[in-house]
Amino acid sequence: MTIREALQLARQRLANSDSPDLDAQILLMRALDSDRAFLFTHPEHKLMPKQWREYQNWLARRAAGEPVAYILGSTGFYDIDLRVNPAVLIPRPESELLLEEALRLTAHAPNIVVADIGTGSGALAIAYKRRHPQCAVYATDICAAALAVAQENARQNKVSLRFLQGDLAQPLIERGIQVDLLMANLPYIASDELPQLAVGSYEPRLALDGGADGLDGIRVLLAQTAVICSPGAHVLLEIGAGQGEAVKRLTRERCGVEADILRDYAGLDRIVRLILNNPTNPCNWEL
Repeated sequence: MTIREALQLARQRLANSDSPDLDAQILLMRALDSDRAFLFTHPEHKLMPKQWREYQNWLARRAAGEPVAYILGSTGFYDIDLRVNPAVLIPRPESELLLEEALRLTAHAPNIVVADIGTGSGALAIAYKRRHPQCAVYATDICAAALAVAQENARQNKVSLRFLQGDLAQPLIERGIQVDLLMANLPYIASDELPQLAVGSYEPRLALDGGADGLDGIRVLLAQTAVICSPGAHVLLEIGAGQGEAVKRLTRERCGVEADILRDYAGLDRIVRLILNNPTNPCNWEL
């Protein structure tokens, strides 16, 4: 079986995928331990029997709907590589927008304290810490298995974080920790919508189900900001498309501040940004 023949077969097997060509190429690159250029410049290269068997197995799993990231056990986020398994949500490009905003807001920050609530694979916390090694970064998650994945990713990316197990910001509250920057990509899919989505078949429900309107976790976390956030702290929350106005109402009710909504490249609501102002102690590193 040549590379050309393998890719032709893969496209047929993955016809129902959203991206059959890309999926076929990514899986074959891993099977051959090669890059995309090799696939295109060596179409007559023959796969070894072991490589072909492995590729067939991966194609069958992908054709059944399993995400490529789970099949390979890894994915990219921003400019880091992360290990992933079904205990954690697969990081999405939309979350990179939250990271970029966090980096922009704190580009001239001193040694601030940062928290990533519901860290999952650790994507946000690890990517932030790599650019701000002087900052203290905490990462919380209620799931012990998810924290184990995040800890391994931190070791792999050579950053030192403090991981705390518990519900939302409760581990920080219990330890009296206050933060200057809070990031969170919490579950925001409404419970009754989840069974209709492909993402619900493989990725952890705990990381997806946001309750009746998708905002249960955000409500609780916004109430906790009064305890864990320092005066002038920045809060960045990832939300679902169309949830912007509802979350803005929540920020007024629970935090007494007006939030901004940042949209993704498709023009959809994606990030809620708010600053917990205190005129007697203003944030002196805000851009």
